[in-house]
Amino acid sequence: MAGYDRDGIVDDTLIYYARHLARFGDVVLVMDSDCPESEIKKIKPFCVYVSAVRHCEYDFGSYKRAYIWAVENLGLGNYEFVYMVNDSMYGPFFDMKPYFEKMESKSECGAFGMVDKTMGRAPHIQSWFIGMRPVVFMSDWFDKFIRSVCHQESKNRVAIMYETGFTQLLKKQNIKYFCLFHVLNRGVYKRVKSLYKRRMPFMKKVAFLALEGALGYQIRYILNHIPHDLSAAIVCNAKRVYGAEYTDAVLCNGIWTSLITKFKHMVKRIISGTI
Repeated sequence: MAGYDRDGIVDDTLIYYARHLARFGDVVLVMDSDCPESEIKKIKPFCVYVSAVRHCEYDFGSYKRAYIWAVENLGLGNYEFVYMVNDSMYGPFFDMKPYFEKMESKSECGAFGMVDKTMGRAPHIQSWFIGMRPVVFMSDWFDKFIRSVCHQESKNRVAIMYETGFTQLLKKQNIKYFCLFHVLNRGVYKRVKSLYKRRMPFMKKVAFLALEGALGYQIRYILNHIPHDLSAAIVCNAKRVYGAEYTDAVLCNGIWTSLITKFKHMVKRIISGTI
């Protein structure tokens, strides 16, 4: 599990996620943040290992460190599956057992994920939730790939080299993969309500920022339908990260306000030439 917090805080949303995952296996958490021991101890009960030191290699840098620790301390050959997940999402909103069972039932697939990006020149498993069988995580090629992760100048470069790169390696090795949800373009960022109604168990944290806050009514719908403790933790996290006044304004947006905001956003993009 990869984590990040700009303030060096182990947030309640991260604890919620790790606690849920711990029901199904061993959680190795590596954060790309300098967190004091007082923060780390909050999540230790749900993890077999926690590291929180800034390394500036984004999520794949955390995956690399978690993998190396697991190789040296857990004996990966004893595991049926290894997952790489990150905390760029809020959730899970539903019990994960059926999702794990469906992914792991695809015996012909060496890798699987929650969402794949189906459009563009390089379709790929979105890297915030990837599962692997031993044919992948015990292979020499995967070991070489994950250990080669290093600092890149931008998230876009990380996505090209590692997120897209991982799926390209699967294809090169003739490894089949499968994803539970197929989402066009940037739908995982912008269609959070419809994805929730399709029972996608996560929502991108940056949904609060998408389209200049136009997704407020969609986010509010989800918050009104999930467990209260998770809903409260999400709002608290958003207020800390994005600002209390901004978060309140987003969540107050109705559908008409959101449509106007979307229209203004599109006009800005047309004027700036980014669309």
